[in-house]
Amino acid sequence: MQFSEEQILSLAPDEASKKPGRDLANPAKWVSKGANEFAVWGEAQGSGSKPYQTQIDLGNIAFKCSCPSRKFPCKHGLGLMLFYARQQTAFTDTNAPAWVSDWLNKRAEKEEKKTNREEKPVDEAAQAKRQQARQQKVADGINELGLWIKDIVRNGIINIPEKGFAFFDSMTRRMVDAQAPGLAGMVRVLGEINFYAEGWQSNFMDQLLSIYLVIESYKNSNNTSEIMQQDIRSWIGFTKNQDELKEQTGINDTWFVLAKQTEETDAITTEKNWLYGTQSNQYALVLQFIVRGQGGQLTFTPGMFIRAELVFYPAVSAMRAIVKSQVAATAANQFTAFNNWQQVVQIETTLCSQIPVRNERPFIVEQLTPVQYDNRWWLQDRDKKMMVIKNEEKLIWKLLALGGGAPLNMVVIGKEDRYEPVGVWYNETYKIL
Repeated sequence: MQFSEEQILSLAPDEASKKPGRDLANPAKWVSKGANEFAVWGEAQGSGSKPYQTQIDLGNIAFKCSCPSRKFPCKHGLGLMLFYARQQTAFTDTNAPAWVSDWLNKRAEKEEKKTNREEKPVDEAAQAKRQQARQQKVADGINELGLWIKDIVRNGIINIPEKGFAFFDSMTRRMVDAQAPGLAGMVRVLGEINFYAEGWQSNFMDQLLSIYLVIESYKNSNNTSEIMQQDIRSWIGFTKNQDELKEQTGINDTWFVLAKQTEETDAITTEKNWLYGTQSNQYALVLQFIVRGQGGQLTFTPGMFIRAELVFYPAVSAMRAIVKSQVAATAANQFTAFNNWQQVVQIETTLCSQIPVRNERPFIVEQLTPVQYDNRWWLQDRDKKMMVIKNEEKLIWKLLALGGGAPLNMVVIGKEDRYEPVGVWYNETYKIL
C-alpha cells in the first residue's frame, strides 16, 4: 500500500476527524498491531477497559472499528492507516487474529453471494405496468417544466434574481414527484447560479436551454439512435440495472484515481470518483451515493492505483462506469496527456457535435501555468493559450504555493471554456488541490 499522508487524510469524513487521526498515528497509542498482504489491524486504547479493534482491508480499501463513532472511517481507522504508511516496518506480526480474519471472510462471502445471487422471477406484466405509470408521470412533469421555461423566456430574465430560492425549489420538487431526478438536479443547478456575478445571464440561459434540449429530446427520442436514447433517459433520471451491467465484459486496467468530488443533498452524499486507465487511456466516472451516518462500499483516494474491471454505462461518449471487480495495485506511471488547450478544444468540439448536453469531464494536460489577466486567474499552456480557472478563489493559492507559478502537469475537470484544477504532479509526486 503506497499512500501519502495527504491521500489518507482525504478519506476523512470531515475536517474535524483529521487532527485526532494524526494524533493516533503514534506507536504509543496502540496496544497491538500487525499487517499482511490482505489487511492492517491494531488495538487502540480508548477510554473503556477494552481497546478498540481497528482493521483495514487492503484489497478493497475498507475500514472497521469497534469504537462507538458513526463516522467512516473513524479517527482510529485514519490513525492506523497513517501509522502504517509512515512505519510499515513496525508492523511485524503477520498472523491476523480471529476478529480480523472473520471480518475478511465475511466480506469475501458477501461479495461471492452478490456475484452468485440468483435472480428472482420477474413479473413482466407488473413490471410493464410500473414502467408505463412512471413514463406517464415523467411526461406530465416534462409538460409542466416546458411551460415553466417558456414563461421565463416570455417574461424575460431581468427579474430572475428577485425570484428567490422558492421559485426554483418548487419546480425541483415537482420533478422529483414526477420521478425525473435528473431534471430535478438540472433545475437545482439553475437556481444555484450566482446572480451577483458578472455575466450570470449567459450561465443562466446556457443551463435553461440545456434543460429545454433534454425535454424536447425525450419527446422525440423515437427519432434518435438507440445509444442516444440511453443518454436522453439518463438525463431524465432513468437508471440502468447494475446487475445487468456487471454481466457485460468491462475494461481491465490499472486505474489511477485522479480526483474525488462530493456534494450533499437531503442527507445523501454524492461522491464522484474520477479515474484514468493507464493502459487504455480511458477516463471514467464512478459514482457512489452515501446516506448520512453510513459508510460507502468504495473507498477511493486521489493518487491511488487500483487494478479493476470497469463496465461503462451505454452512452454516446461513455464516461460513467461501475466497478465489476478490483484489487489493490502498484503504481503504473503511464499517462497520455494532452499537449495543449487546442487538443482539449478539439475533443470538446467533437463531443459537442455528438451530444450537445454534457457534464464536465477530466483531462490530463501538460505544462499549465497559472497567470493573472483582466483581474482573473487563467491556466496558460506552452503555446500561450489560456482557459479560465473555475472556482479560482478556492484553488489558486494552493496551486501557486505548490508550483511557485511554474508550469506543471495538471488534472483539470470542466467543459467548454472553464476548468477546475484538481491535482498536479510536483517533483514526480501527485498532489491533490
